[in-house]
Amino acid sequence: MSKKVTEIVEQLTTPIVNEMGLELIDIEYVKEGSNWFLRVFIDSESGVDIEECGIVSEKLSEKLDELDPIQHNYFLEVSSPGAERPLKKPEDIKKAIGKQVHIKTYEPINGEKVFEGLLSDFDGQLITVTVTVKTRKKNIEIPYNKVAKARLAVTFN
Repeated sequence: MSKKVTEIVEQLTTPIVNEMGLELIDIEYVKEGSNWFLRVFIDSESGVDIEECGIVSEKLSEKLDELDPIQHNYFLEVSSPGAERPLKKPEDIKKAIGKQVHIKTYEPINGEKVFEGLLSDFDGQLITVTVTVKTRKKNIEIPYNKVAKARLAVTFN
């Protein structure tokens, strides 16, 4: 059910965010304890503020009330994905070149399933991450189809 809900919500949300010059980053429909949450993450090149989140929430809420795709009570949350935003689409990965990333794979690559480092290249098939092992830098090539999750990473120097 949650997959269908997120697809419907994506169809409803996309025109709203596009009209506002924003980008739809992700949608989650999850149960936490006894409550259901519909979370919509939006962003733009310059970031989003609480006012923009409020406008999207209000417009989306109206559309959801009209269509009523969710039969039980839930909480709607519209927010920015934050500093560690997910990289869901190939375009997201391309935009992240030159930034720190955290990538988990479905299966081990060189005996590892988690990689954190500088995203140095992405050709559509292979993601190249420069990781530091002790004091040496090493390039790791990760096939895009092996990526389970990818996000930006915040590092503290």
